[in-house]
Amino acid sequence: PVMVPLWMFPNAVACGNTFILKPSERDPSAPGFVVELAQEAGFPPGVVNLVNGDKVAVDRLLEHPDVAAVSFVGSTPIARYVYSTGTAHGKRVQALGGAKNHMIVLPDADLDLAADAAVSAAYGSAGERCMAISVVVAVGDIADDLVERIRVRMDKLVIGPGDDPTSEMGPLITREHRDRVAGYIGSGADEGATVVVDGREQVFDGDGHFLGVSLLDDVTTDMQVYRDEIFGPVLSVVRRDNYHEAVQMIADNPYGNGAAIFTRDGGAARRFQQDAEAGMVGINVPIPVPVGYHSFGGWNDSLFGDTTMYGPEGLRFYTRPKVVTSRWPDPSTSSVDLGFPQND
Repeated sequence: PVMVPLWMFPNAVACGNTFILKPSERDPSAPGFVVELAQEAGFPPGVVNLVNGDKVAVDRLLEHPDVAAVSFVGSTPIARYVYSTGTAHGKRVQALGGAKNHMIVLPDADLDLAADAAVSAAYGSAGERCMAISVVVAVGDIADDLVERIRVRMDKLVIGPGDDPTSEMGPLITREHRDRVAGYIGSGADEGATVVVDGREQVFDGDGHFLGVSLLDDVTTDMQVYRDEIFGPVLSVVRRDNYHEAVQMIADNPYGNGAAIFTRDGGAARRFQQDAEAGMVGINVPIPVPVGYHSFGGWNDSLFGDTTMYGPEGLRFYTRPKVVTSRWPDPSTSSVDLGFPQND
């Protein structure tokens, strides 16, 4: 709710635009605070604006003739809707959708490093982020060892209120979403997955839509827990015999946001850079979010539009090119010339 608007409005304003922020109605307080800080910092009235609301507010912005461009981050169905509706009204649109990010672990990888990365990337922010790792692809005979190392680390996670400094993971956004995420654990078990850790069994004191972290092994690509973007603290482990089968999973998946590989083999890493069908690729980095002088965005159903967020593409999105051609000739050399202009 804070990071994503900061991908947008600083670049938009720096490029000479005014900006309207319409936050999610599920978490409007943090974006509102950011806009308050912008006002306190001295932004002129009307430059950075806040509009709260639901789909009605979204549609008015997508249709309004004074809105020239729209940036969006959210689920794939809504991203597709924002893109199609905005472009139908003549607007430039960049709409980032959902993800199903895979992390391949090769047999030569440092398994402790990979297990640390899997736990951090899967359960940080309660899995409610588009760059979360939701699938670990264990290649070869390492799967049992890797799953056990992940399980041991999960036991040590501290889940509690976000205002508690000792908490490492907080609650989910709503009761309905928590129940939806919990449902995937049961559906995975029903379809044949092995529930190594069941987050539904953890009990929490006090209020909050808490759900413990879950780990499912023996997941296959036809299971709902694999196909859907869960957006919660559920990590699936899929077993594959070799690198080629693992990387093909990424290519076959409809999303293409991020992908990572853990290996000590430089040749495999270089090959993965070319083979991975994703917009952001990590080598021994589970969440390959680009630094600010590159741009953020995926492929396939993870991105609708021609430009990604922030970095050079973000600046191009908030500007329009203009080409100026000028000459300052000596009037005495002027003559009629019906040919094409040339650079002499």
